[in-house]
Amino acid sequence: MNTLPKTHWSTQNQRLSLNRSMAWIGVLLLALLVAIGLARWSGLDPRSPDAAVQWQRALQFRDLPGGDIAVLDQSTGRQVASFTGEQGFLRSSLRALARERHREKISGDGPFLLIGRTDGRLTLLDPSTHQRIDLESFGPSNAAVFAS
Repeated sequence: MNTLPKTHWSTQNQRLSLNRSMAWIGVLLLALLVAIGLARWSGLDPRSPDAAVQWQRALQFRDLPGGDIAVLDQSTGRQVASFTGEQGFLRSSLRALARERHREKISGDGPFLLIGRTDGRLTLLDPSTHQRIDLESFGPSNAAVFAS
């Protein structure tokens, strides 16, 4: 049976070991950040290239007096859809694109392009600011709001 008390050296050794492991974690994180920065700076784009456009439709979104949203086809001026209720994803997507137009002092009257790609993905594009929202990134139920 060892009844000797722990010495000052054993606790100092443990602290030193912990400090070394934390230093290695710091070095690895720094190396990761440098690698990501170099990849961005060199123009490496991690996104997969867009599939070919299968169809596209120029749409305007209008707020109705009751809080509903009307969707108008830009070419015919006819209403193609109407959304009632909260519609959080739809409103937040449109708000993000409208905010960019406002920031760049561009009129909010221009249409947005809803683009369907050959691989089934949907993109909402603002041709006036070149901002885009890849709708599949937010899950199938949110993309389905625009698909309808």
